Amino acid sequence: MPKMKSHSGAKKRFKVTKSGKVKFKKAFMRHMQTNKPKSMKRKARHGGIMFKSDGENVLNYLLPNSKRKKKSPAKKEAK
Repeated sequence: MPKMKSHSGAKKRFKVTKSGKVKFKKAFMRHMQTNKPKSMKRKARHGGIMFKSDGENVLNYLLPNSKRKKKSPAKKEAK
């Protein structure tokens, strides 16, 4: 079975924090700033952190080789 490759677009758009959360840059800040309200520009200035479920999807399907905390498998009791 071949290795799973990371999605090239996702590598450029997302960063993984040390705790395993996914950071992203907010939209609507590339051009035509004069038509946008100040509050919108101010809120989009800083990056955001994805919701947990969306972040897990990005990590599992788009960035499988990213450095992140691995979920420890459930330990079974020895009988």
